[in-house]
Amino acid sequence: MWTRASTTVSWAGAREAVRTPPTVWRRLRRHRTAVAGLAVLATLVFVAAAAPLLFPEDPTEPRFERVLRPPSWEHPLGTDNLGRDLLARIAYGGRVSFFIGVLAVSFSALVGVPVGLLSGYYGGKFDLVVQRLVDLLLAFPGFLLALTLVAVLGVGVTNVVVAVGLASAPVYVRLVRGVALSVRNQTFVEAARALGASDRRILFRHVLPNCTAPVIVQSTLQLGTAILTAAGLGFLGLGVKPPTPEWGTMLGEGQTYLFSSWYMATFPGLAIFLTVLAFNLLGDGLRDALDPRMKLT
Repeated sequence: MWTRASTTVSWAGAREAVRTPPTVWRRLRRHRTAVAGLAVLATLVFVAAAAPLLFPEDPTEPRFERVLRPPSWEHPLGTDNLGRDLLARIAYGGRVSFFIGVLAVSFSALVGVPVGLLSGYYGGKFDLVVQRLVDLLLAFPGFLLALTLVAVLGVGVTNVVVAVGLASAPVYVRLVRGVALSVRNQTFVEAARALGASDRRILFRHVLPNCTAPVIVQSTLQLGTAILTAAGLGFLGLGVKPPTPEWGTMLGEGQTYLFSSWYMATFPGLAIFLTVLAFNLLGDGLRDALDPRMKLT
């Protein structure tokens, strides 16, 4: 007899993997590129978290006696146009960039997951209206949509988080809707409905758990996208206000000195590149680790 345990819809079997972290970790460790991405992320997060201890000087205070010094033992990544140590500013900028990325992805998931869940489960006119709105939002490139929202809301960390989060929300709506559509007509859901379970119980006990694995993977990938989008806004002067260090803002400041002081733009850009790459590698590894059908070699 077809039972809930034997459901074979896409990602549905990953529930058990989510419930057993040791199993996920064992599978993830066999994914070398994911481990490399995790190591890079751990290093960047550690440096950002320990920035006040590693670099006690104020990263926003000018030091005009050491303006535009090239990389040296005293300043491994050089100094900027105001004499501030670039390594210290990149470390402190990581705190801001990770903060924006985590909040933006959390916000987009909080908006997109419930809407996608209800849209896929109930269908009908509600689903039609939601999907047409999602189509409208997805017609714009994510960065362009975030840029438009920031232009309307104004510059600042809070507005950047809201803009980047709203620009990413349609992705979660589509993802969760697809899973809900696959699960709602499965036999175990029909059995629960026949036993008198309410829609709320079915949604939270049967449908939502099947969305956990894809949402985790998508969030990992979306973190890199959110940080990249926020950096792009900062590069255009629409992100975090100076003198607060943020990788995109630092990259924008360094473009003026690209040919005379290459390090001002190179190292913040490298930090963005490594972070986004690490999140993508980790996301690919998590996708394989959370899906029992994938065989890692």
